[in-house]
This record gives sequence, C-alpha cells and structure tokens, in this order.
Amino acid sequence: MTAGLLSRWRLSCWRLPALLPPLLLVLMLLLAFGLGAFAISPADLARAVWARLSGGDSGLAPAVETVIWQIRLPRVLAAVLVGAALASAGAAYQAMFRNPLVSPDLLGVSAGASLGAILGIVLSLPVLAIQGLAFLGGLAAVALVYGVAAAVRGQDPLLFLVLAGIAVGALLSAAISLLKVLADPYDQLPAITYWLLGSLAAVTPEDAAALLPALLLGLLPLALLRWRMNLLTLGEEEARALGVETGPLRLVFIAGATLVTAAAVSVAGTVGWVGLLVPHVARLLVGPDFARLLPAAALLGAGFLLAVDTAARTLAAVEVPLGILTACCGAPFFLWLMASRPRGWA
Repeated sequence: MTAGLLSRWRLSCWRLPALLPPLLLVLMLLLAFGLGAFAISPADLARAVWARLSGGDSGLAPAVETVIWQIRLPRVLAAVLVGAALASAGAAYQAMFRNPLVSPDLLGVSAGASLGAILGIVLSLPVLAIQGLAFLGGLAAVALVYGVAAAVRGQDPLLFLVLAGIAVGALLSAAISLLKVLADPYDQLPAITYWLLGSLAAVTPEDAAALLPALLLGLLPLALLRWRMNLLTLGEEEARALGVETGPLRLVFIAGATLVTAAAVSVAGTVGWVGLLVPHVARLLVGPDFARLLPAAALLGAGFLLAVDTAARTLAAVEVPLGILTACCGAPFFLWLMASRPRGWA
C-alpha cells in the first residue's frame, strides 16, 4: 500500500510541472484579450465567445465585438503560432545538434528571411509579397547552408553544417547592411529597422491563416518522428548502431524546423531569444525526452510570446518592438541559467 501511494505521489509530481505550460497559455490568453486601451472583462469575453459558438446574440456593444474579433483575435493567434513555431524549432535544433546554445538562427533562417523581406521593402512591394520573399529567403538560406556542408566530404557533417550556417549567416547579414545603406532614409529605412526588431502590430487575419498550414506542415514530421529524435541525441555512432539512418532523418528535422521558423519570421519579423530560451525552460519542467519536450516547448513559446506582445502594446503609448522585450527578458534569464547550471541543462 505504501509503495502504491509513493508511486501515485511520484506520478502527480511529474504531472504538476507538465501542467504549467497549458495553464500559462490560458492565463496569457485571458490577459491578451482583456488588456489594452479598450479593456475587455473576462465576463464580456466569455459572452462573446459563447454567442459566437451558439449563434446567438451576446448583447455586447458593437465596439466590443469589433475589438475582440477584428483587432485582438488575429494578433493573439499570430503571437501563439509564432511563439510555438520558434520554440518548437529551437527545441528541435538543440536536441538534434546536442548543443544548448543552438537556436533557429543557427542555419541562417532568420538572416535569409530578413534579407528577403528587406529586399521586398526596398523594391516597394506589397505586404503579401514581402512576406512571401521572407519565407522564400529563409528556405533558400538553409538550402545553401546544407548544400555547402554536403559538398565537404570526409569531415564531420554536423560540425560543417554549423560552420556553413555561421558563414552564410554572416554573408547574409552583410547583404542586409548593404540594403539598409541603399534604402531611402526617410521612408524605407525606418520600415526596415522596425521589421528587423519584430512586431505583430500590422498582422491581419489572413497572416494568421497563412501561418497555420506552414506551422502544421513543419511540426508534423517533428511530432511523428519524436521518438527518433531521442536516438539522435545519443550521437552519430550510437544512433547508427541502433539502426537509424541519421542523414535522412536529420534532413527531415532540419526541413521541418526551418519551415516553421521561416513562416514565423515572415509574419512577425526577427524575434530573438524565443527559440533559444524557451526550450531550456521546457526541459527543466518535463525533462529531455523529446516526446514531452516538443509540446511543452510549443505551449511555453506560445504563452511567452503572447505575454511579450501584450506588454509591447500596453507598456507605453508607443508600441515597443518585440525583439527589445524578448532580449530584456531572455538575456538575464539565460545568464542565470549559465551561472546556476541546473540539472535540466542540456
């Protein structure tokens, strides 16, 4: 009987940290809909949601309905999807490369997407075309990195993939700087600078709808092959000894993580620290098992970016870019992680 009670106690202790990510997301959803220049109470939000689901009349003023469904809902959905995408990609990259300092920026995804978006701004293209160029730029950057690494034979493929990513990222950053110099300083340069800092201020329902298919397509292989990721964390020789073809499997994981990262950057701009910091927190809560780590990181990333976006539009009269707030939150916490070196550190 004592052994049974102890077993149930251990199970409840394991479940408690795993419940924190969904609870955080629910709390942030309530705050994101409620806070702002036009405050929405939880009761009004519940009435609006129930009326929408049941097809009845909420009894709310038209202005309240407009704020909930036309203004805040697209932004909340975009923040949830972008945060989940960046955190999931970061968890995949860190597990695959067995390096706690790896983030979605490693293979030049963010730099390639930024270059594509800035090129669209310089050419004065419409918003949809800018987002499309950002998406294609991120995918092209990773394809270039992978091609360069594949051309080097007889060496450690993982090491040369990282080195190629660093070199291509530096080259793309130089191209971004050149475009900033050539841009119109009164019109295009402010737009470029603001986009590089990250923002969801101009997001539309179409943006959120376009992000969802790319997110599902990229996360699907990560979720279906989550057990194989645990084998990749053992190392090349150990994984091959267990019958795993590491090359094709790693290519699938890189493609999935790159797809969701490029889609997120094309909508929100460059938002740092989410893919680097959130997987560490998720690992502290649920452990290194990728089957539990992936959903925990996705939920935490969604809640974290939703909290940051809510703060960005409510802290001051002028909206604060997301990249500034994520750096202010992420850098001190990451320094604390490095100093304390907790058991969950990868």
